[in-house]
Amino acid sequence: MSQETLARAAFLLIAMSLAGAAHVLWLRTALSRRFGWPVDAGLTLRGRRLFGDNKRVCGFMVLPPMAALTFMLLGGGRDALPAFFAAGLWPLSAAQYAGLGLACGFAFMLAELPNSFLKRQLGVAPGQAPAQPWLRPLVLVMDRLDSVLGVLLALSLLVPVPAATWFWVLAFGPAVHAAFSIAMHTLGIKARAL
Repeated sequence: MSQETLARAAFLLIAMSLAGAAHVLWLRTALSRRFGWPVDAGLTLRGRRLFGDNKRVCGFMVLPPMAALTFMLLGGGRDALPAFFAAGLWPLSAAQYAGLGLACGFAFMLAELPNSFLKRQLGVAPGQAPAQPWLRPLVLVMDRLDSVLGVLLALSLLVPVPAATWFWVLAFGPAVHAAFSIAMHTLGIKARAL
């Protein structure tokens, strides 16, 4: 396992976690509720909402730009980071890191939509666990992996991402995502923790 592999995985987890923290705080504000329009605009398929009320415009307003900022600050300031960490990062400018972060932030949010669509079509209400016992573990895994996979796919289209970095991000990313879900539930933003 190379230093580069771990540095890139750590960079991604830290940058997206900081953006996620800003996202959670934003969703607690009264201002975010002013932009609480559903992304699907109430559209339905087979009499069921496309994504549901939990996928709102306000969610897209902070996470992508905050990911751009965290990527820019960490990547652009890599010379101030410990040498073992900085040496593994991509040789990009601060502006390129910002663009990379913006793409990853949007990928994070967009990757949740197919999962939400599938759950709505299967009759799972937004923010609720499936009534069918067989579906619960599948939904739990999908809820933890969708955004992480979206970020990794977007990142891999733009910069080299070693397979081992995928491994470490997939190993730890879902746990970080679950921690944010629990925090959002604790703060009253989500109906259920997991």
